[in-house]
Amino acid sequence: MATTRSQSKWRAKNKLVKRQLNVMAKSHVHDHLETLAEEFRLRGKGEAVSFATFVTRALIQRADYSNDAAQMLEDLAEAFHRDRDIHSN
Repeated sequence: MATTRSQSKWRAKNKLVKRQLNVMAKSHVHDHLETLAEEFRLRGKGEAVSFATFVTRALIQRADYSNDAAQMLEDLAEAFHRDRDIHSN
């Protein structure tokens, strides 16, 4: 874990463009983030989270113009909510 001094330095440097996100997630979520990072040549789990958010936003935008994308997004959301306890908490 980073020292208080290094955390303060990071926050001061990045305060206008970044915020730290510390979340508890199941081990398999961390494993999937590492896999995403490897498969898409990302710089680690933090960038994998950004990539997942980017892909989700892109899918939402595509759903505005494509019934197939809209249905896929709806199916994925429904599956997540149905099995929420497996994927989160």
